[in-house]
Amino acid sequence: MTSGAAHTMDVNLADLVGAIADALPGREALVCDGDRRTYPELLDRASQVAQHLIAAGIEPDETVGLYLLNSVAYIEALLGCMLARATPVNINYRYTGDELSYLFTGAALAALVVDAEHAGLAASVAVGCPTLRHVLVAGLGEHGEPDGPVHFPEPVTVADFGAAVAAAPTARPDNHRGGDDKLIIYTGGTTGLPKGVLWRHEDFFFSALAGGNHYGPPRLTIEEVVAAAAEVPSGGYLITAPMMHGAGTYTLFSALLLGAKVVLSRKFDAAATLRLVAAEKAMALAVVGDAMARPLVDELAAHPGEYDLSSLLIFGSGGALLSASVRAQLAWMYPDLYITDRFGASETGTDGELSGGSTAARPKLVHSGNVQVLDDALRPVMPGGTGRIAKSGHVPLGYYGDEFATRATFPVIDGVRWALLGDLARVEEDGSIVVLGRGSTCINTGGEKVFPEEVEQALKAHPAVLDAVVAGVADERFGERVAAVVSLRLGASADAEALRAHCRESLAGYKVPARVEFVPVVLRSPSGKADYLWARKLLAGQRD
Repeated sequence: MTSGAAHTMDVNLADLVGAIADALPGREALVCDGDRRTYPELLDRASQVAQHLIAAGIEPDETVGLYLLNSVAYIEALLGCMLARATPVNINYRYTGDELSYLFTGAALAALVVDAEHAGLAASVAVGCPTLRHVLVAGLGEHGEPDGPVHFPEPVTVADFGAAVAAAPTARPDNHRGGDDKLIIYTGGTTGLPKGVLWRHEDFFFSALAGGNHYGPPRLTIEEVVAAAAEVPSGGYLITAPMMHGAGTYTLFSALLLGAKVVLSRKFDAAATLRLVAAEKAMALAVVGDAMARPLVDELAAHPGEYDLSSLLIFGSGGALLSASVRAQLAWMYPDLYITDRFGASETGTDGELSGGSTAARPKLVHSGNVQVLDDALRPVMPGGTGRIAKSGHVPLGYYGDEFATRATFPVIDGVRWALLGDLARVEEDGSIVVLGRGSTCINTGGEKVFPEEVEQALKAHPAVLDAVVAGVADERFGERVAAVVSLRLGASADAEALRAHCRESLAGYKVPARVEFVPVVLRSPSGKADYLWARKLLAGQRD
């Protein structure tokens, strides 16, 4: 088994953004809730973060946690870590004390940048993280003070982010940055404990960012990246995902490497997002699946003509699939809009784009190269067979601090390192790849395999359904039965039998939910991913 020749570019991601800042000093780089930065201003602030971290004793490859909601400070801190050659670590701001403690300790955090509103919880778990030495608290007096005094354990030093950064020099550190510098993307952990995916910058550039070009061949030099950015109109690139999610980070750098103006909001709101499209003349709007796409489409349908989307060219989803019903409705309302549905994972970056797919047909993966379907023996699957999607070439080094999990997910086969996804796929007779769904969520009912994503697509095509998550429940006869947690649109009505009848129009009988549990809101992560652990507990009668 062989993989294609890997491209090379020995460069730190922040230096690519810095090269664009130097070449296009008039470009606006970032807008978040009225706070703005040009590319030079952003790089100056990031350099100040880097200089502060270095002065605080943070060494290359040491980890720095980013425990922040979307903000200008988040982007400054992320780029600052990279300029300091420190390893940034995304932290889910929804995590509880136990989850935070697990991440703080597992990531061996040396430093932390945290929102004031989260500082108290961070301090309470820092006691169990002996590697933590320095904390920067962002947003003091801006987004709310901490709940009571915040005391990090000695000898941790604590400083105000704004004041400390402003006092540091703006010169970019001279510290031999390159493609071997690291970043960590922690997985969401909705089906188990989160893991930190350890990337080299060079691998991240070519795999997660498609070499700076998702619509053509990779760019192989800094000069090519800068020249391409100069040719792209300086329109807005509106990202609805939280930056602490992998899809948010991927999209952020994809936009910055185009020289675009990244538009963020601290929290997602459909109406506010649509108003931002017009206000910032956004040419692209990035979402994470239906959790963000459906509220946007519903808002547009409820208020026809109210929102000016004339600047919008691209509507892209990554990190979670768009349902066929949402995609069809959006295409009907805006037939000239280019709708993309990118497929990937924290462990592989961007693997390609999904095409087709409806309530009766699963999507095909138009992959970006070095992608195969492997069987249980880790050999290529022949046409007609099924297996796990895998990628070679520019893949991560592994899971940070977890050698056992690394060996399982990133095996070396015939001298080549591969990344094995949890997604199962079938190879068609023509060699094309049909995505079936996550193997970890697959339901085995009487020996028949049911992938929740297919049933969710069918349910969400019903006009009364707002959202749905499908999971298996224990059954004495069949081992498992298909069950669904469903929320209905405001003012709509449908009972379980109506939904089952609707599903029978496109699904085999054994795939139709035997049980439907209605809830006011389907629980998802902040990034929009389905929480299957929550769904299983609810369906098993374990209400929290």
